[in-house]
Amino acid sequence: MVKDNPKQQLVANRETLERIFHRPENDQSRVVLTKYMEQILFGLHDFLREHVGITEEISLRLLASRFTSSDIARSPVKKLADVISEIIEEIAPHAVNVSSPYFVGHMTSAIPFFMVHLSTIVAALNQNPVKLETSKVVSVYERQVLAKVHRLLFGLDQEFYDTNVQKPESTLGSFVEDGTLANLTALWVARNRLFSPSSGHAGVEQEGLAAAMEARGIRRVRVLVSELCHYSIRKAAGVLGLGSQAVVPIPVDHSNRMDVQALRRVVEEMRRDTGTAVLAVIGIAGTTETGAVDPLHAIADLCREHRIHFHVDAAWGGPVLLSQRYAGLLEGIQRADSVTIDGHKQFYLPMSCGMVFFKDPEAMDAVAYHAAYINRPGSVDLGIRSLAGSRSATSLVLGSALDIMGSGGYALLIDHGIETARAFAEEIRRRPMFELVTAPELNILTYRIAPGQWRASSDIDEDKSLDMLNRINIRLQRLQREAGNSFVSRTTLRRFGQPDTVVLRAVIMNPRTTPEILRSILAEQENIYLERIAPSLPRP
Repeated sequence: MVKDNPKQQLVANRETLERIFHRPENDQSRVVLTKYMEQILFGLHDFLREHVGITEEISLRLLASRFTSSDIARSPVKKLADVISEIIEEIAPHAVNVSSPYFVGHMTSAIPFFMVHLSTIVAALNQNPVKLETSKVVSVYERQVLAKVHRLLFGLDQEFYDTNVQKPESTLGSFVEDGTLANLTALWVARNRLFSPSSGHAGVEQEGLAAAMEARGIRRVRVLVSELCHYSIRKAAGVLGLGSQAVVPIPVDHSNRMDVQALRRVVEEMRRDTGTAVLAVIGIAGTTETGAVDPLHAIADLCREHRIHFHVDAAWGGPVLLSQRYAGLLEGIQRADSVTIDGHKQFYLPMSCGMVFFKDPEAMDAVAYHAAYINRPGSVDLGIRSLAGSRSATSLVLGSALDIMGSGGYALLIDHGIETARAFAEEIRRRPMFELVTAPELNILTYRIAPGQWRASSDIDEDKSLDMLNRINIRLQRLQREAGNSFVSRTTLRRFGQPDTVVLRAVIMNPRTTPEILRSILAEQENIYLERIAPSLPRP
């Protein structure tokens, strides 16, 4: 690390501020900054491989002990060169190298190197597209990017987009922080439209949920979604005043898709109760745990029949529509009223970028707000109909990426993930020590190590077998993670009518992840079991 001259004292004064605010402090800082930025900007993945491990074998307790200071010094304590060196030498080695092709456990992966360049420009421009007065053309550009993704999702005709892409009164969608806020926004709009202003009542947004429900004789509001839904749905229900218990889980079938017949029974039962209102039915296009896609057409039919808002959480699976080969897996999404997509998932953007889209360009009028100093009535500011009051110009990154990659480039990434996941599933099936639990519909699968002597048989009952296999897989995943060579995540599948099953979860999205790498991950798991777990186990 670059060390300060011990005789030199750093001070906070106008001269120092002017220097560090507008340019590098000195030639030394410029050299250090240039050294690392050149590596990051032009050799991102080599830089990460050299400086960041999958995760080093060091305890969180030890790491936490290094970061206990809570004082903000009055005078500067480090120069830019020292800060940069410290990040590279002391922070980065203990971060997680999500770009490694051996990191196949979460919905976070490598990003194209040019994303760093684009993000740097966005940071330098520092535009806030929520307000025209702090973005101008960037807000106009954002409308175009939203229209492109809206068209990918809903596929409406050319006249619709010619009319609405830059129409101030139209809102095709909104950028938000992530999928959680996108789902929240969708349910916020659905709630406000369900309890819209009427004679003698100003609507839920002004008078609150209790008054809105009382005015309509409603005692309870429900949101229906697969039992494999993301927990953001429950959070959204809590924030909107419905309560997390308002989210009703619908059982899934043997393929981990929502059971539409079970959904129909629940909807029809609730419709017979005049005191219950169904706010929305949510279909999932790529569940977090298994990557399953709900039967979107059938759900859309039911929602249309009962005039219920149909939302699709496609935070994970939405970009699959860019693949000519696999877009059909999301058939029916075009019939949704609203859709969530995460840009930092399979659009491969840096953290963090969420989006929510509405088929009806006037839907977001239900959440419009105005302020005297900005976002005034009649303004075309995007912030009028937005949960965020300020946010980054993420649209510049996504829009540029779409230009650089094209749908064909993204399709190559999508196709690779799905096809490599299927090859991985076949490899798991071939290995007698493993059991494939959920086959990949998109590019997520779950499996577990299940040595023959611990499987249920005449010599060992089912409960004992499941308990032992659960404990073995928990320990296996922990030991592999701590070793730091590769990473596969772990979850517990809790499906209606079935016992809780601990499984290993693989998410295949890195274009550098190959079948050979996946075979080496399985081999490592076999070795960990045989050398570190099996010797300590009791006899079956």
